[in-house]
Amino acid sequence: MTVGTIVFISSELMFFVALFAAMFTLRAESEGPWPPADVHLDIPLALVLTALLVTSSVTVHAAAGAAERGDLATLRRWMAVTIALGVVFVAGQAFEWTQLEFSISSHPYGSAFYTMTGFHGLHIIGGILALSVVLGRSTQPAFAVNGPATVDMVTAYWHFVDVVWLAVFGSLYLLS
Repeated sequence: MTVGTIVFISSELMFFVALFAAMFTLRAESEGPWPPADVHLDIPLALVLTALLVTSSVTVHAAAGAAERGDLATLRRWMAVTIALGVVFVAGQAFEWTQLEFSISSHPYGSAFYTMTGFHGLHIIGGILALSVVLGRSTQPAFAVNGPATVDMVTAYWHFVDVVWLAVFGSLYLLS
């Protein structure tokens, strides 16, 4: 299971590296300022969402620690908090999209922004689903046997998507 998780996360890393390469190529080839003048991102909202996502790495780590100790009640609490933080992040990102004055077809920046934040959001949704499955499985008696290893694998994925967000946030929101 560990090797499979490493291979999966590695393939996801290559996917996001390709997206970053495309974005930096678009930026290098783009005429005019990057981002364009019509791009007005809600940096305070994005900072709050980033803080929530970073906090979710702390809570999922606490859940993994509880799983290692066999403390299933604490595991469930921290897992539920992590799921809630992920849902708030995705909802906040969706809200931000509704407020933007540019689209995916407006310019190369729009293409990069919507593609990268959209794929990242899909990965967060996938992580929420995986965390939810682990949370549900934690109520079954057999969970005590393989549960901690499963929690570790889902935790590794969650940390990965959190780190990817930091790179996405830095590249799209902060670099100009």
